[in-house]
Amino acid sequence: GLFALSAIISGEIRQGLIWLIVCQILDGLDGVFARRFDVKTHAPRINGTTLDLVIDYVTCVVVPVVLMLELELLPSSWEIIIAGLIFFTSALWFARSDQETEDSWFNGFPASWNLVIPSFIILEIDHTWVIIISILFCIAQLTTIKFPHLVKVKTLRPLTLSITFIYFCALTALSIEFPDGPEELKILLVIAPLYVILLAVWR
Repeated sequence: GLFALSAIISGEIRQGLIWLIVCQILDGLDGVFARRFDVKTHAPRINGTTLDLVIDYVTCVVVPVVLMLELELLPSSWEIIIAGLIFFTSALWFARSDQETEDSWFNGFPASWNLVIPSFIILEIDHTWVIIISILFCIAQLTTIKFPHLVKVKTLRPLTLSITFIYFCALTALSIEFPDGPEELKILLVIAPLYVILLAVWR
């Protein structure tokens, strides 16, 4: 996360995007390592869940918002409003006691700004749509609309995992090639979020 932030502030956007991908990979592995080394036994005073939330807030919210501001994805008059709204509603989401249902659906949009904002950049989304989409996701963070955990949810799991894998590969490839990249891959950055929204509507 620090490497991503440093690269973004230095204007090395491609490196920043790649480090955000690395953050996502590590986020998927940290729980596996924690269980493998039995952290609860060897570090009983450290709450792994709380630590994970702190790290996720930095890498999924703070760093992507800095990226959004550095690249001026918003009109100057809207920057503080949208950035502040994202920080505030994301903090409230991370503080929720009902983040996840028993069948592994998230209550509200799970503050995945590390996916949303890089997609804004790669797809070259217009300022107006960045504002509209950001506000809608901020509102969604405070609701009980069910968003699927892309790995755990059992409904249509093979299809969800396949689309998630393809999306992640496309995002990785486009981040490495930024600001260039095949237009065909960019379509996948639209299809996957639409699929997630359809799942949420279905639920």
